[in-house]
Amino acid sequence: MLPSWIILDGLLTGWLKEDIGRGDQTTQGLADLMAKGGKAHWFAKEDGAIAGLPVAARVFHLLESGTVFRSLVDEGQWVAQGTTIAEISCDLGTLLTGERVALNLAMRLSGIATMTRQYAEMIADLPAQLVDTRKTTPGLRILEKYAAHVGGAQNHRMGLDDGVMIKENHIAAAGGIEPAIKSIRDRIPYPMTIEVETETLAQVDEAIAHGADIIMLDNMPFEQMKIAVNHIRAASQRIKIEASGNVTLKTIRAVAETGVDYISSSAPITRSPWMDLSMRIQ
Repeated sequence: MLPSWIILDGLLTGWLKEDIGRGDQTTQGLADLMAKGGKAHWFAKEDGAIAGLPVAARVFHLLESGTVFRSLVDEGQWVAQGTTIAEISCDLGTLLTGERVALNLAMRLSGIATMTRQYAEMIADLPAQLVDTRKTTPGLRILEKYAAHVGGAQNHRMGLDDGVMIKENHIAAAGGIEPAIKSIRDRIPYPMTIEVETETLAQVDEAIAHGADIIMLDNMPFEQMKIAVNHIRAASQRIKIEASGNVTLKTIRAVAETGVDYISSSAPITRSPWMDLSMRIQ
């Protein structure tokens, strides 16, 4: 689900201000030639999964409340090159001024959804779930994570306030997994969980011994990961297991086959190309 427009409108307005600046000189210069309503359609210039059409519609609505934006495909739907994905009716000036911001957002989000779909489909028949990370573009996180979810991933933490993840630098700063867990456990609200990043079997044992709720296996070789999974399962069925680190389309299935519950990867967000979309005025 998209967050409330109360949250998104400020972002969208800021991006429109960035693009429009002191005024759309080209469109305003054509004002005498555009004293009528306009229609346009959007189409895909390549295959991919569509995401962000409600956001694009909101861009045009902020410029003109009477805009009619009709999505012709569902969010997350895979479309072929040449597919018409939306139709828009509003003033010609609104179409021209809002085009770039709206298209940029939809192309970025559709690119993320497309690559996320490719990753998710590699493990669709296995219990492991694909999750995203906090490696996002500042200012775009809420939308990039939305696109990842549309593409088939589960969202990991939205921010640092969403959950506890004790990573290698926290462990180093605290002097070990045990003191880190004990200190944090005394301060966090119920029922927040504690996840611990581990790189060795010794760290896995320490995380188990001190009550970690989720154990991340970070950059472990497959055979070591299998041993860690079996060890954790034998110790507790309560503990969830996440694998992370250098997950690619070539390796994600092998990671899933080790028996982990979750596989986190930044790739669908950090490495996805934009999907090419275009608008044509009729």
